[in-house]
Amino acid sequence: MARRRGGPAPATAVASPAVLGTVAVMGFVYYSTVFVFLDHWVGLATPAGAAHVAAVSLAVAACFLAFVCAAGADPGAVPPAFAPDAEAAQGQGLKSRYCDKCCMFKPPRTHHCKVCKRCVLKMDHHCVWINNCVGYANYKAFIICILNATIGSLYSFAIFLCDLLLKEHDFDILYVKILYILAGVLLFFLSLTIGSLLCWHIYLLCHNMTTIEYREAVRARWLAKKSGQKYRHRFDLGIRKNIQMILGPNILCWLCPTATGHLKDGTEFQITNN
Repeated sequence: MARRRGGPAPATAVASPAVLGTVAVMGFVYYSTVFVFLDHWVGLATPAGAAHVAAVSLAVAACFLAFVCAAGADPGAVPPAFAPDAEAAQGQGLKSRYCDKCCMFKPPRTHHCKVCKRCVLKMDHHCVWINNCVGYANYKAFIICILNATIGSLYSFAIFLCDLLLKEHDFDILYVKILYILAGVLLFFLSLTIGSLLCWHIYLLCHNMTTIEYREAVRARWLAKKSGQKYRHRFDLGIRKNIQMILGPNILCWLCPTATGHLKDGTEFQITNN
């Protein structure tokens, strides 16, 4: 077995214009939804208004918590003394890889990030909006973040439409008109883009695949089809196991971004028998 020593590298995410902009968008969406659209539609003092405020606040708070976890966590650093097990790698059909930039061996599914300037375990991509890589240790928080962001965006957009269509407005006032146009465009854009991103990562999650591996699998699938074979991603263990590997075995903890006790060192992964 390979020796593995050393702890994870410090988190790479720091405050940046993109991160501050993302937080500002959250604040703007919450303020406009609660104190403008919802207040004008049903009123905050009514039972319906209070229920909507609680639901919107819960969605935004859950999204913000997951965002902080994804942005502030170390996505996964290669242990300093990692050395590949040559026999195990050959048995799994994997090749030992060496990073010339980091001057160290890379475990399976590990890639070098040009932005972070280091190798990241099970790297999916570098996300500018969290100013951090999405990797082995923070992928769960990232998934939960975009899930809550999608729910919150769709919910806010629905409240915006209800207020716009069911109540009368005085759009002769310039700032009111600007606020509704800006918020409507923003909520529609957020719902569409973040919802599409969520669908994409649900697909990857169900196939235990990263964005990088999907790009590599396109060619592998084409070669397999050309030779009359059926391609299957080597780490695809079935939908149930794939989800449990990311979100954990306890379904009650799936939506908790800090429940990552099921994660190991990120240097070894089970391979499908097919």
